[in-house]
Amino acid sequence: MLKVNVKGCESFVDAAKYDSYVQKALNAFDVLESEKGAGNDFLGWKHLPSETPVQMLADIDAICANWKAKGVDLVIAIGIGGSYLGAKCVIEALSHNFGRQLKKKDAPEVVFAGNNLSEEYLAELMDLALERNVACIVISKSGTTTEPAVAFRIVKQYIEDTYGKAEAAERIVAITDAARGALKTLSTQEGYKTFVVPDNVGGRFSVLTPVGLLPIAAAGFDIRELLSGALAAEKALAVKSKDNPAVVYAAMRNLLFSELGKKVEILVNYNPKLTYVAEWWKQLYGESEGKDGTGIFPASVNNTADLHSMGQFIQEGSRVMFETVLHVEQAQRRVIIGSDEQNLDQLNFLAGKHVEHCNHMAELGTKLAHIDGGVPQMEVAFEKVDARNLGELLYFFEFACGVSAYALGVNPFNQPGVEAYKKNMFALLEKPGYEEATKAIQARL
Repeated sequence: MLKVNVKGCESFVDAAKYDSYVQKALNAFDVLESEKGAGNDFLGWKHLPSETPVQMLADIDAICANWKAKGVDLVIAIGIGGSYLGAKCVIEALSHNFGRQLKKKDAPEVVFAGNNLSEEYLAELMDLALERNVACIVISKSGTTTEPAVAFRIVKQYIEDTYGKAEAAERIVAITDAARGALKTLSTQEGYKTFVVPDNVGGRFSVLTPVGLLPIAAAGFDIRELLSGALAAEKALAVKSKDNPAVVYAAMRNLLFSELGKKVEILVNYNPKLTYVAEWWKQLYGESEGKDGTGIFPASVNNTADLHSMGQFIQEGSRVMFETVLHVEQAQRRVIIGSDEQNLDQLNFLAGKHVEHCNHMAELGTKLAHIDGGVPQMEVAFEKVDARNLGELLYFFEFACGVSAYALGVNPFNQPGVEAYKKNMFALLEKPGYEEATKAIQARL
């Protein structure tokens, strides 16, 4: 099981106070495990690792095999928020950094659409589609969310025009509501293969449903290993203990926020493969905790690169932050620094050392410097970046999010604030039914 180390916070907090926050986290753990707290109709994610149907995995395998037989080399996954970030973070973490340049073709390339309204992005996506053999995964509970709906209308039309409507039904898979909604209706009408977005799983917790599993499998990665790691975390984190990693993490972050005024949490990684894990984490915690006028603002940096950009602010800027470092214990590739006779770069003192050793020393040196600069440090350590460890990490953050939000006193599973921009956008676009809102908002401009 991954480990949470809070020693980098000890010089900032009183031990007795920390113990009191551990007790608050344990009380929140009880609320989460009892499944009687606010938002308890959205707890289906808790048992996804142990309850994933074997038939669903077989159906995913069959789709991937069918697309492979057709020579599909580009899968366009359409979705927004939790409907793409989970899949994106796993695919990016497991992919070769330069796989596209090396033209590795063991599986289709999975690209994402429907997460923005940029006309240039969609136009350039279609440039790519023209050069490739295309299939599509569209993910939407309703089928009417603007960003994915716009993208799907364009991609669907292209696939139908290129391959014909009958073949399009083989190349489009919908992940949507079980019984209702525009996308479900269209899927039934056109004969698309469908998977269900469970009613009791919110989007930001959906990476271990078909929402995440199908795109990840389409990209050629082992979803059973991902689920096995998540299952290990499900079992470990269900044990109530003051040493439970989710309890430790939730207790310390709430203490730093409530007692020390640390309002910003920076998730730090030292491996660029984890960049989109941070993007997924930011949605998970931002949408779960940022409500009722409270919450810790989730941010992220990619070190060591960002030490040369954000490092100055973190070291000496406003003391409103703490850091949680993703510590990867083992690199999966080895590069040894050689010796140079001239030593003009003055690096011969590193000759014979692994680059990852240097990376770990940079991580440790930064940790100490930031502690000295007034920035508390937590560490989430796991063995390596592979499917099993990622499954464990993702489930850990989901479970800890539930504990932490309940400890903070908010409902982790709703997001009432995300509708405000949509209402304004629909009014500005003059959507039918928004006539009065259109008049009102135009009067403000």
